[in-house]
Amino acid sequence: MLKITGQKDAAQASMSIILEGKLAGPWVEELNSYWRQISGSLQSGAVIDLTGVTFIDANGKTLLTKLWQQGAELRAASCLTKCIVEEITGSSRVVSSCHDKNEPN
Repeated sequence: MLKITGQKDAAQASMSIILEGKLAGPWVEELNSYWRQISGSLQSGAVIDLTGVTFIDANGKTLLTKLWQQGAELRAASCLTKCIVEEITGSSRVVSSCHDKNEPN
């Protein structure tokens, strides 16, 4: 199951898309459909908040890559989502390391 909540920020003319649950299976198409509905009306950009996401499958990662390429900012909190966002964006700024500090890299 995936819960999608959109929040507009009038001050910045942007939108946050808050995801909770699993971005997998049929829920990937649900997010894609939601994105298609709102993307034409975005003036500034969108932040996709993955803080509440517990699992992302390969199709979910492919969709997030597409949305990032279209200008969405990806925000993550857990090690899983931070590592996926880092792979998508190629940026180590998202997280310093997804490994335990005592674990060799």
